Amino acid sequence: MPRMVSLLAVLAALYLLACVALFAFQRALIYFPQPRAIATPATTLQLPVGDAEVLVSVRPHDGPNALIYFGGNAEDVSLNLPEFAQAFPDQALYLLHYRGYGGSSGSPSEEAIQRDALALFDRVHAAHARIVVVGRSLGSGVAVRLASQRPAARLILITPYNSLQELAARQFPMFPVQWLLKDKFESWKYAPHIAVPTLLLAAEHDKVVPRASTERLLAHFAPGVASLKVIAGKDHNSIGESPEYLQWLRTAR
Repeated sequence: MPRMVSLLAVLAALYLLACVALFAFQRALIYFPQPRAIATPATTLQLPVGDAEVLVSVRPHDGPNALIYFGGNAEDVSLNLPEFAQAFPDQALYLLHYRGYGGSSGSPSEEAIQRDALALFDRVHAAHARIVVVGRSLGSGVAVRLASQRPAARLILITPYNSLQELAARQFPMFPVQWLLKDKFESWKYAPHIAVPTLLLAAEHDKVVPRASTERLLAHFAPGVASLKVIAGKDHNSIGESPEYLQWLRTAR
């Protein structure tokens, strides 16, 4: 019996140590900063926000229309500039590099990214009256929260989740994720406040964000606000390779 008690004590200590490690290093498991592949003065906007300077990859264009894009957790958003410029010829493009990404200063967190998103929207809205907000993967949580707080004209969510906490609990079922997770990205909480046309774009074979999570998010929007389209034959990372991808982004209503 004493040996059994000792073994249980060791296992409990190891479990607590694992919880502490998961709590301490969780953001290293969420955010994977990438450098900018396209980095010229003509394609870069510097956006001071508090104690940080956030960089935005841009394609300037005069007129009322603009698109703001929030990417995935391991995405260099600047790589979207060439195809977005072709797909949206009449829109100014603003692609946010999260703190720590692409030369932006600071460290990423949910609240810091959200402050930067609000600052970017306000900056863009001063020059463009009609703004389409697009978020992919991690960025879908940024986009839906922003659209609940600012007058976006349209919202597009690519491979969106109901909440990051839900995905983390699925990946780490042995741990009390609801108590440990700092950045929960609870998109479901903001979806009921969205009144503009919204498209949820899913990949048929997405193993990162299960379809059930996307459908749970869809159910939180008011009736008639949001629709779901599924790109066949693609997964979480290859969804952008489909010809339908840009086509549906362009024509989303």
